[in-house]
Amino acid sequence: MLPWKRVLRPLTALLLTAAVAVVPAAAAHADTAPSSGWNDYSCKPSAAHPRPVVLVHGTLGNSVDNWLSLAPYLKHRGYCVFSLDYGQLPGVPLFHGLGPIDKSAEQLAAYVDKVLAATGAPEADLVGHSQGGMMPRYYLKFLGGAAKVNALVGLAPDNHGTDLSGLTNLLPYFPGAADLIKSNTPGLADQIAGSAFLTKLNAGGDTVPGVRYTVIATKYDEVATPWRNQYLSGPDVRNVLLQDLCPLDLSEHVAIALVDRIAFHEVANALDPAHATATTCASVFN
Repeated sequence: MLPWKRVLRPLTALLLTAAVAVVPAAAAHADTAPSSGWNDYSCKPSAAHPRPVVLVHGTLGNSVDNWLSLAPYLKHRGYCVFSLDYGQLPGVPLFHGLGPIDKSAEQLAAYVDKVLAATGAPEADLVGHSQGGMMPRYYLKFLGGAAKVNALVGLAPDNHGTDLSGLTNLLPYFPGAADLIKSNTPGLADQIAGSAFLTKLNAGGDTVPGVRYTVIATKYDEVATPWRNQYLSGPDVRNVLLQDLCPLDLSEHVAIALVDRIAFHEVANALDPAHATATTCASVFN
C-alpha cells in the first residue's frame, strides 16, 4: 500500500467521525418513529400552528435518533412534526446523509410533498441540523421549494462549508484523497468549503424570496467550522449565536440538536415569531 493511502485511511475516518450527528443504537426509520406522536400522518395543523414542521437530520444521522428531544418538544407545543431519512448509500444501512446532496434535496422535495398532501397545508416549515440545515437551501433555490416552504431553521448548518477544524486543509497533501472521498462519500465531499456543490448553491446570494431563514450557531462547534461560515446573508435572515443569548451555554455541534433547550426555544421562536419570547439561560426550564 502506498504511504499516503495509509495516512488517508485515518483521515477519512476522522472526516466521518467529525461529521457524525448521532450514532444510532439500531436502525430507525421515519415511518416507525417512537410513540411520541411525530410522523403522524393523520395530524392536522391547528390555527395556532398552521404549518407542519419537517425535521431534516444531519450527516450520519437518521430521522429518529437526531430528533429524540426536539420532535417531542415541538409536538408538545402543538405542531404536526415529521422527519425523513435521506442520502442513503448502498450497503450503508445505518448511516444517512452520505449521498450527493443535490440528490438528497430531491428526496426532501418528495417528502415535503407527501407531508403537505397528508396535512392539507399549503406550506411547511423546515428545521435541519448540520447538513440538514444547509441541504434544504438547494431544494428552495433549484427545486421549487420556495413556493412550499415558509421558513428554514438551521441548527449548526454548514451553509458556506466546513474545514472540519482545519482537517480538510490536509487533503492537498495527499494526491487523489479528495477524489476518493467524493467517490465513496459524496455527501461529505460536497460539504467541504469551496466544493463545486457549495459554489453553485451560494452563487447569486444565500437566500430566495419568500422564505424566512434562521441560523442558530454555537461558538464551540468543532464540525461546521469556522462557525461563522454557518451564517447567511440576505433579506429575512436572522443569525443567532447561542452564547449571545446565554454565555453559559457550552453546547457543541451535536448537543445543539440533541439536548440544548436554549436552542430549542430559539427554534420555537423562529417557527412562531409573532409569539416569540426572550431566550435566556432560564429557557432551559421552558
